[in-house]
Amino acid sequence: MLDARKAAILTAIVEEYIETAQPVGSSSVVSTAGLNVSTATIRNEMASLEADGYLAQPHTSAGRIPTEKGYRYFVDTTGEIELQHPERHQIASFFTEMRGEIEHLMRDTASLLSDLTRYAAVVVDHSTDAVTVRSVQLVSLTSRVVLIVVVMSNGTIDKHTVDLVDDVSADDLARLQAVLAAACLDRQLSHPGPLEPTGQHHLDHLAARMFASLTSHGPDADRVYVNGASRVAGEFQAIESVKKVLTILEQQLVVVNVMSGMLERGLNVAIGTETGEDSLGECSVVVSPYEIDGERAGSIAVLGPTRMNYPQAMAAVAVVSRQLGRRLSEG
Repeated sequence: MLDARKAAILTAIVEEYIETAQPVGSSSVVSTAGLNVSTATIRNEMASLEADGYLAQPHTSAGRIPTEKGYRYFVDTTGEIELQHPERHQIASFFTEMRGEIEHLMRDTASLLSDLTRYAAVVVDHSTDAVTVRSVQLVSLTSRVVLIVVVMSNGTIDKHTVDLVDDVSADDLARLQAVLAAACLDRQLSHPGPLEPTGQHHLDHLAARMFASLTSHGPDADRVYVNGASRVAGEFQAIESVKKVLTILEQQLVVVNVMSGMLERGLNVAIGTETGEDSLGECSVVVSPYEIDGERAGSIAVLGPTRMNYPQAMAAVAVVSRQLGRRLSEG
């Protein structure tokens, strides 16, 4: 742990560097750290912080910039930050007014998070076996074509078309719907219940076909929604750094693995090399899972430079993840 004066100096340097992207000198620290000491004392403390690995000096006579260790101390000692009222109102209005299928909700959530933070935002919809069936509806498209509409507990809507050999009456369609619903409602499609016989061979055969259509589909790959790639690219001056970041954002599997790895290690913020991905050495990631009815259903994250505004990014990710989970739980 750092003593109070060193901690105040480090915090002042991190906050100013986040704001300006310029090395911070002792005179700036004197005016922002709230310490009644001389610039010479500040310089000595900055040299000590550099020796301990919290700060670095880009070149002789320049001010200091934070290292990964410095950012980590800053993140770990920053208390919970509340978003400003306009941002909280923006989030609340978004989830109150949002309608439509889950794909639109996820895509727009990524856009919202990028707007709030000015960084790249990622929303990952984990397709897990924990998702259960909320409703099964059979819709007659023609006399011999039936559409099966399944609404899942995470808001996903699956549709399957079944071609019939013979015409099916509205009464028979209702009986088939009841049979399928009894086998699938509140269950995972990978673990449905048994089909109850209708007493009519042709309906039992048709129910089995429809049942197979519903349950034969394995879980989809994670759906990944990215927004704001150009925003985060603008935070880097070196062209090679920009190329690396854009390439990573295009490689969605890598992004998902980074986010999953962070959560498995108990991290909600990974700084530089902590991401475990060499190409993200100049980046930081803030991540949070979201839950549907108490079950983890996915995760959201922002990706920005290591000098990102951590308090604001952490607060935005936390609030949006809670609101997204609540919205999806309500259906």
